[in-house]
Amino acid sequence: MAGDDGLTALHEQAALASSAAVSASDLEFAFQLQVSEAIQASLRANSNPSSSSSSAAAAAVASSLFQYAPVVEPSDVAYAIAVHAADLARAEEDRLEAQGLLAAHAQAAATVRIAAHDAVFARELASIPEDQWARDGDNIERPLDPTKPLFRVFFKGLSSKGVVGPRDRDPGVAVLAVALADQQGNVVLRIQKPVEASVGGRMTLEVMALTEGLEAAFGLGIQSIKIVTDYRVLYNHLLGIWRPTQKKLADMIDQVLSVRKKFKQCEVLFVERRQIDYVMKLARESVESQLAEAITVHAGMDMRENCAICLEDTDVSKIHAVEGCAHRFCFSCMKEHVKVKLLHGMLPACPQDGCTKQLTVEGSKVFLSPRLLGIMVQRIREAQIPPAQKIYCPYPKCSALMSLSDVIQPMQESCSKYTVADSATLRKCVKCRGSFCISCRVPWHDRMTCHDYKMMHPHAHSGDAKLENLAERRLWRKCVKCQHMIELAEGCYHMTCVCGYEFCYTCGKEWKAKKPTCSCPLWDEHNIICNDLRANVVRENIQEYEDEYDDDEDDYYVQEGAHHNQGFQ
Repeated sequence: MAGDDGLTALHEQAALASSAAVSASDLEFAFQLQVSEAIQASLRANSNPSSSSSSAAAAAVASSLFQYAPVVEPSDVAYAIAVHAADLARAEEDRLEAQGLLAAHAQAAATVRIAAHDAVFARELASIPEDQWARDGDNIERPLDPTKPLFRVFFKGLSSKGVVGPRDRDPGVAVLAVALADQQGNVVLRIQKPVEASVGGRMTLEVMALTEGLEAAFGLGIQSIKIVTDYRVLYNHLLGIWRPTQKKLADMIDQVLSVRKKFKQCEVLFVERRQIDYVMKLARESVESQLAEAITVHAGMDMRENCAICLEDTDVSKIHAVEGCAHRFCFSCMKEHVKVKLLHGMLPACPQDGCTKQLTVEGSKVFLSPRLLGIMVQRIREAQIPPAQKIYCPYPKCSALMSLSDVIQPMQESCSKYTVADSATLRKCVKCRGSFCISCRVPWHDRMTCHDYKMMHPHAHSGDAKLENLAERRLWRKCVKCQHMIELAEGCYHMTCVCGYEFCYTCGKEWKAKKPTCSCPLWDEHNIICNDLRANVVRENIQEYEDEYDDDEDDYYVQEGAHHNQGFQ
């Protein structure tokens, strides 16, 4: 600052010197003009003798002018101007040198800051796991200076409803567009994310786009941002002026406000539509791309096929062809068919009448939820183990399914602590390694024979007594092959257990070659018509059970031993 003041003073002195030089030059010019006029007057007098007295007077005047004219030394003025010019040049050189030093210092500081930032970022990159790096490595960024409040978040949620024409088919697509710009207006991050248009209207899409932008900025380590929007309603919601009445929208606004609190500084700016043209262009381009893809897809879906179960016309893309037999049914009917079979503990086969082709897990992935697929895998594994060979771990927290050949005999282990007498019934679970009795099917009863244990504990499990009393009152039957409890809900007395054993529900004798070995009645009229109170109650219980554990809520579960066999129609 002092250098600048001295330079200004030198400029003022130079200006004064220049003014003085100009004044001296003007005075000398006036004197020379007077001398010239006096000489001309003298020459005119010489040409006219009558005016000799006048010429003498003019000569006297000229002589007086030369005598009394001020003498100005031009060398003094020039010397002063030269001195001031030299001082001014030296000052200008000092100023330029100071500016060069400041620029070099700023460049060195920027170089050090960039090096420090790169070193920190390199250490962060080195700590990223390999699987995350392979998935997200190309998208990882870290701005140089995330603390300055210069990053702006532009966002726009746009649905195809605002793009397609009034007579065109709307495929129901939407997109979330986000642009993150730095202080120079350069876009450092761009997001174009397609979503289903059914998630909501403009307000919902705008809030979802803003959430994407805020989370992306926070993930980049930016701490100060400015939210830019052209939607007045959302602007009022963000400032707390308005409050949404719908619970879903209110929860989404609360989520945005929660993410907003993570930043050290977050401002909200309302602008005109033209100021967000870039992100609007991103959203429109993405929607148009989604529309083109949807048109291509729908062009191949114009063909429809009739489902043989529900008799509804369905797009061919939602028709499943059973592997091995090629019978075709819609996804919805296939899903319900498999769900009912799994609910009753059976392996699902092709729904076509007379077809026994078993469904595969791989082929059922297109219409089954992950929960149902897991249950189907469990049912297939259970079916691979003969009923007489099935063993369940008696510990409630495990309950793993095993076969007799899978269980571990502790006597075969080198470090066994059990006696030879225990080798007959002592086994270990392959999953939890818990010891149990293979005869009693209970946790290992140490220092007690199976006979003594059964005498002391007639009912190994607390619910066994209640189950037997209930079965006796309801006239339930136990399968003599796998010991599953079976209730006749409706239909004839010809029962088929989940293990495949067929028997008469009245007396329990086996059916062979689809024929009874007893003389019991084949059916009861009340069970066939299903108008009795017991059958209605059972049917309502099954419906409530299916509704409660519907797989659409991702909470479907099939309980072991809960089977309602309906008999043959």
